Amino acid sequence: MDIRNLTALELGKKIKTGEIGVVEATKAALEQIQAVDETVNAFVTVDEAGALRRAEEVQKQIDEGSLTGALAGVPAAIKDNLCTKDLLTTCSSKILYNFKPTYTAEAVRNLERAGAVILGKTNMDEFAMGSTTETSAFGVTRNPWNTAHVPGGSSGGSCAAVAANECFYALGSDTGGSIRQPSSFCGVTGIKPTYGTVSRYGLIAYGSSLDQIGPVAKDVSDCAAVLEAISSYDRKDSTSLKREDCDFTSALVDDVQGMRIGIPRDYLGEGLDEEVKAAVLAAAKALAAKGAVVEEFDLSLVEYAIPAYYVIAAAEASSNLARFDGVKYGYRTEEYEGLHNMYKKSRSEGFGEEVKRRIMLGSFVLSSGYYDAYYLKALRTKALIKQAFDEAFEKYDVILGPAAPTTAPKLGESLSDPLKMYLGDIYTISVNLAGLPGMTVPCGKDSKGLPIGLQMIGDCFQEKKMIRAGYSFECTRKYEAPELAERRGK
Repeated sequence: MDIRNLTALELGKKIKTGEIGVVEATKAALEQIQAVDETVNAFVTVDEAGALRRAEEVQKQIDEGSLTGALAGVPAAIKDNLCTKDLLTTCSSKILYNFKPTYTAEAVRNLERAGAVILGKTNMDEFAMGSTTETSAFGVTRNPWNTAHVPGGSSGGSCAAVAANECFYALGSDTGGSIRQPSSFCGVTGIKPTYGTVSRYGLIAYGSSLDQIGPVAKDVSDCAAVLEAISSYDRKDSTSLKREDCDFTSALVDDVQGMRIGIPRDYLGEGLDEEVKAAVLAAAKALAAKGAVVEEFDLSLVEYAIPAYYVIAAAEASSNLARFDGVKYGYRTEEYEGLHNMYKKSRSEGFGEEVKRRIMLGSFVLSSGYYDAYYLKALRTKALIKQAFDEAFEKYDVILGPAAPTTAPKLGESLSDPLKMYLGDIYTISVNLAGLPGMTVPCGKDSKGLPIGLQMIGDCFQEKKMIRAGYSFECTRKYEAPELAERRGK
């Protein structure tokens, strides 16, 4: 038995019965990182000493019986925009190259309470701005299925690390599809929960009204268990919600009899790759064969989602990123004349191209004379998109569609045309604008052998329906890992 091929819950069980030790599992993950991360570059920071120290502590607590959760002792990775006390947290940006927070994000603390062993921090698009993990200041992450291709973004490091067996699950953040789209490209499962379910305290903000933390894992069961562990009300986050129904693992039932599933016709039109379309429709057929009622319907306003999203996200980013000024922490330019010049030079040298582009766009749409024309109009559109989903959920339990219009593009293809990259988010961003839960489950591969992801969208607080549908579909196929995941160290 190879430890690395186990799912998080399978490993948790074996740790509980004493079949595998926590230190042994942690060493297996660290060895895998050593074997493949030079190729994949999924990690920005690996905390080997800290992970092994923590593994011993957790083992002791399990032996004493004070840690009994399903995920106790299972090694995990954290996206590098979630603060971790005394461990580098860079947002994959030069401007935070030396930043070590004095506190830990609430979601990560919840994982630690559940007995997680944190292996390190994963690579991402700088400040979560991008769809390919190519805008990182620490080099690109490569897709484990084919290293000439991107893993998606911005949580590309987390998804690639799970696919390459470098960790058993990971945390990502999703502002416009940043968990679901790379999960699709890397052939893993990822969930973006209802806005407010997971505390954003300690998540370095990009678009505060859109950002949400969620899990990435090999299958739906693992994702449900991790989501259960990180969900909590937190008074430190003003957008946090008190929820009674966070027992997501209870929805892991292979039964979709009578479930109503809608497929928006707008998602199957122009721009969608034929192989992706065929795989999504085959998945819908598999659910119908299990007793679900599947039908197509019109979901209006899809074409307005991208402009509305990029106006709102850029506006919030320009405000959130104003704090990185070279004064209190992070990068400061070496030569400057006066305070103003220091601000300007530190920000110019510290931020990458894509981040500067979005800050400038955001500052523009918020400036007087343009605020009404762009920002307010985008907020009104956001409300209309939410309304369109509300109407759809009066008829359907789950909405089904692709996670991305194509499979993973080649490295270097997207950055040359930012607008084309923005359009790649067409199927995912409405979920964030409406604050809904969404999930990606692998549903096949294209002729190049690259994974295709199926996206499921639930109504607010209806993660369980989405998890049930995803689990039922998953029961029709086996998890596949890329060849690279089998590579072993010397």
